Amino acid sequence: MGRTVDVDDLVDAVGVAELLSLSKATAVSVYQRRYDDFPAPVLASSAGTCQFWHRADIEAWSDARRGADR
Repeated sequence: MGRTVDVDDLVDAVGVAELLSLSKATAVSVYQRRYDDFPAPVLASSAGTCQFWHRADIEAWSDARRGADR
C-alpha cells in the first residue's frame, strides 16, 4: 500500500521553490538533478510534468542541508 498524505500537505514546484527560497519554480528540477538526496515527489503524472511533494519532506531536507552547511 502507498503512503497516505493529507492533500493540504502537498506542494507543487512553486511551493517547493517558496519553501527553499528559490527565485523560480524551474530551479526545483535543477535541485532534483544536483542533489541525490532531494526528496522524490509523492505524486507525479506519468509524463513527470505534474509533480507534488510532501511539505514535511522538503522542510526536513532543507533543515538537514542547513545543518550540514554549518
